[in-house]
Amino acid sequence: MEKFPTRIAVVAAALRRCDGLWLMYKRPEGKQHGGLWEFPGGKVEQHENPRSALIREIDEELGLVIDEATLAPSGFAESAVTSAAPQIVISLYTASRWTGSPVCHEGGEYGWFTPREIEMLEKPPLDVVLAHQLFAELQN
Repeated sequence: MEKFPTRIAVVAAALRRCDGLWLMYKRPEGKQHGGLWEFPGGKVEQHENPRSALIREIDEELGLVIDEATLAPSGFAESAVTSAAPQIVISLYTASRWTGSPVCHEGGEYGWFTPREIEMLEKPPLDVVLAHQLFAELQN
C-alpha cells in the first residue's frame, strides 16, 4: 500500500474585480510556501467536485461566496512526479461575481493587483505557471 496518494487535486480562484484588479493571497509564515503570494483555494476533498471544493475553500479562506455560474476553467498546472511526494494538480477557475468582502480567516493577507504586479510577486512555482497561462490568455 502506498504511503502517499498518487496525486492531490487542488483548485484555485482567479477573482477579478470590475476595475480589472485580481485578488492574490499571501500565505501565512510557518505554512508551506509561507510568505508567497498565490491564487486562493485548496484541496479537493474525496466527496467533492472541483467547483464545490473551490466555493467551500474561498468561503473558508476569505469569507466570500462565489456564484458557481461565473466559474470558468482558465488554467492548469502540475508538479513533477517524484517518489518522495504526491503530484499536485491545480485547476484554476476565474470568477467575476461573488458576495462579501475578503477577510483572511486563516491568517495571511490579501491584495488586489494588476497582471503586471502579479508577475512581480514572489509565488510558488505552480502559481507562476497559472499566472502566465491566465494573463497570456487574456492578452490574446
